[in-house]
Amino acid sequence: MRTVIAGGHGRIALRLSRLLAARGEEVAGIIRNPDHGDDLREAGAEPLVLDLESAGVEELTELLRGADAAVFAAGAGPGSGAARKETVDKGAAVLLADAAVRAGVRRYLVVSSMAADPDHQGDEVFDAYLRAKGEADAYVRSLGDSLDWTILRPGMLTDDAGTGQVLLRASTGRGPVPRDDVAAVIAELLDYPGTVGLTLELIGGSTPVTDAVKMVAGE
Repeated sequence: MRTVIAGGHGRIALRLSRLLAARGEEVAGIIRNPDHGDDLREAGAEPLVLDLESAGVEELTELLRGADAAVFAAGAGPGSGAARKETVDKGAAVLLADAAVRAGVRRYLVVSSMAADPDHQGDEVFDAYLRAKGEADAYVRSLGDSLDWTILRPGMLTDDAGTGQVLLRASTGRGPVPRDDVAAVIAELLDYPGTVGLTLELIGGSTPVTDAVKMVAGE
């Protein structure tokens, strides 16, 4: 199994790389800054240097060839303005989806955001972020049978130690969730075909990660 993670130096992505590498799987992370390569190698991932804001679909398609899964875990970051929400949180997710289709990478998982909505109203930067995330999610859904997609919408992300217990449903209500547990859920979701075509919310809870994923997968 080879998984390529967009936003490979992100806090969720590095955690996910460690988990997948520990399972003996092949992992690669797409990064813009080559100086971050050593951090990816330490996490067990191969660094792939490409700026998703300026790259063309052909370049990204080549990086994805031979992969079994693609994970979109990139983000413009909390200090960015509305314009970068459009180019990264929406544009890069759309680009990765298009490249995955071209490269024949069926499994596609998007790390989205709770309350993402293309029709979200408001003029603040966070409003632009929720619209961009919602538009990206809608685009991925529109690809229909071209991708085996899953959209994961975590609640408020924290750096607390993971508990290994979550609430994973179509609708959970608001709440925090450690990045450790988000990464653990992604790793499990990639293994369960029954989660294809689902949009799932995730917060901390009382169900072990594997059991929570099996439940939404109908197993």
